[in-house]
Amino acid sequence: MEKNEREDDRTALIFLGTGCSAAVPHFRCLLQPSDPPCHVCSQSLTLLPHLNPNYRCNTSLLIDYCCGEEDARHYYMIIDVGKSFREQIILTHDHADAIHGLDDIRSLQPRGSAIDTNPLPVFLSQFTMESISTRFPYLVEKKVKEVPRRVSQLDWRIIEENCDKPFTALGLSFTPLPVMHGEDYVALGFLFGNKSKVAYISDISRIPPSTEYAISKAGAGQLDLLILDTNVPSMRGRQPTHLCLPETLEIIKRLCPKRALLTGMTHYFDHHEYNEILAEWSLREGIQVQLAHDGQRLPINL
Repeated sequence: MEKNEREDDRTALIFLGTGCSAAVPHFRCLLQPSDPPCHVCSQSLTLLPHLNPNYRCNTSLLIDYCCGEEDARHYYMIIDVGKSFREQIILTHDHADAIHGLDDIRSLQPRGSAIDTNPLPVFLSQFTMESISTRFPYLVEKKVKEVPRRVSQLDWRIIEENCDKPFTALGLSFTPLPVMHGEDYVALGFLFGNKSKVAYISDISRIPPSTEYAISKAGAGQLDLLILDTNVPSMRGRQPTHLCLPETLEIIKRLCPKRALLTGMTHYFDHHEYNEILAEWSLREGIQVQLAHDGQRLPINL
């Protein structure tokens, strides 16, 4: 997709989703409400999503990239297309909240033979590729069917799970950031941006030393923006596959980015309440940290 309109010539990051795999509101809170009811999920019954920062789809980031003065066109890349979900796609891992929107890409592709010659590039690890091949063979195989069916036309491009193996998408360089998403599973984050350094890590329980070094001051230099997972507010109820808020803040203190935005929150986070708490932490620690929200648009010079 290209956008020639000049209503906004700046590159921007747009949060399409900032919620956990179950999203917010949580089905259980709506179908079997507790007593008293969950405050965060209850808001979904009274406020429209665009008025409610506690309404959270699966984590996903849209990069609206303007190359520069000579090329004023905008290009688009999406990191993850989950269940609640389009130019190029980058996948962090093979879980449902990252890939189950792949089938819906067809709705954005024109009908006819043009899409057969211009499939949508998808960057992913070999492990994720093998998983998709098993679960969605019709998105991968190129066999001619007796009864033609319209499916997403995708160009699979394998990337390495290695901080030393960057790849390029639409002129923007991305460095894979392997992280643990549970001790038996590797997911990817990504470091990108030439003028402003951005690290996006949406699904993480632990950051390996090599990856932490790659996004540290001693490695890539100070990050301008760190977008980091935080699943629950405290160690109580912590999942073995995600960070809780104290762990997230500890990583932020070690990496010392200029700014951090948090994503992947469950319904235990009230947006306004915890942003007040984080504002106090930010003032004390000297690092600006806030919860992101769905639809948030952040102009940035990449």
